[in-house]
Amino acid sequence: MTPIMSMAGRGYTLPMRLATALPVVLLTVVLAAPAAGAQTKRKSSTRKPAKPAASALKKEPVVAQCGAELGTGVRTTRRFCDVLAAGDPASAVVVPVPPHSGTATLTFDLHNRHTYSEQEVKAGRGFAQYTAMVRVVGPDGQVLERAAVQSAFRSPADLVDRIAGGAGPGGVKAVAPLGTETITVAVPAAVSEVTLVGERLTVESLQGRSSYSSPGRPVAIVSNVAIEYRPAAAKKTPARRP
Repeated sequence: MTPIMSMAGRGYTLPMRLATALPVVLLTVVLAAPAAGAQTKRKSSTRKPAKPAASALKKEPVVAQCGAELGTGVRTTRRFCDVLAAGDPASAVVVPVPPHSGTATLTFDLHNRHTYSEQEVKAGRGFAQYTAMVRVVGPDGQVLERAAVQSAFRSPADLVDRIAGGAGPGGVKAVAPLGTETITVAVPAAVSEVTLVGERLTVESLQGRSSYSSPGRPVAIVSNVAIEYRPAAAKKTPARRP
């Protein structure tokens, strides 16, 4: 048996089996060390807390507070409201906005306001073109949006609907919605209601051109009010101490 190492001048020998296995053991330890470190590092990593899921978007009709209720459509069964020029706040169209997270989206249909006369139509004097402008105002008086609708009357087929509850033929009112412009308004998170205010009405007919903006004057008609929003998270009530 051949000496493989010496110490203090004395020769020491290892059994052949041990001498052969020793390099293999040392190589295994060296290779296993990084794997063990990787496992330790993986176990020490911490998971970030999951973010709470955002509430789903909701879209629903809104029952606006109409200071000047016009009535219900005979064909569409829609509720129509007059939009008056700025004046008495009690006559305004107020739209409540549910508590929401982020920006909500308000939509409504804006119509011109036409007074139908069958005699004028038969006489060939029924033509009229309207341009109505309204403002969407927040609680602090900030104008969120300006909107307009333009349409012309030439025959009864141009009318969007007739309003029930009048003394005319078929029990309808003479005033009727004309033309439709769908308006979209972005409503900030802190706003809980908006107001629709008439700004100006321009009428062009065979008699000439006229403009109206005096307080309390009907400017346009609104219908089909709806809101799309993400409901605000419910506030947590602190636990009471015993």
